[in-house]
Parts: sequence; C-alpha cells; structure tokens
Amino acid sequence: MVGSVSALGAGLVSIGIPKDSVLKYEVALKTDRYLLIVHGTEDAVDNAKNIIAGTEHSSFTVHGEKVFA
Repeated sequence: MVGSVSALGAGLVSIGIPKDSVLKYEVALKTDRYLLIVHGTEDAVDNAKNIIAGTEHSSFTVHGEKVFA
C-alpha cells in the first residue's frame, strides 16, 4: 500500500522511528537487504556502532533521544 506502513513499520513508528525512515527501511527489506536494530544502553549502542563501522554496509542511522536513568 502506497503511503502506509506494514505491521513491522507500525511497530517501528510506535518506538519513535520517523515514518520517512520506516518507509526507507521497508523498501530495503523488500529488496533483499537487512535491517539491524540495536537497543540498549549508550555504551552498548556505541559498541554496536564500532562493530558496524568495521563492516561493509550501505548506511546506519541512530534514532532516539538519550535517556538518563
């Protein structure tokens, strides 16, 4: 459906991913690409970014606000 999102897309929107990004991710998945979602502490996300930086990838984006617990 044009202009709408799938159940996966709706879930991503519900956790704060912007709809334009969700649409881009859905297109990537439909064209046999992968989507990696990392959720965790700031240190865990930084560690994941360091691991990803050492790989061949098309792009990565960090979404969300820093939350101090």
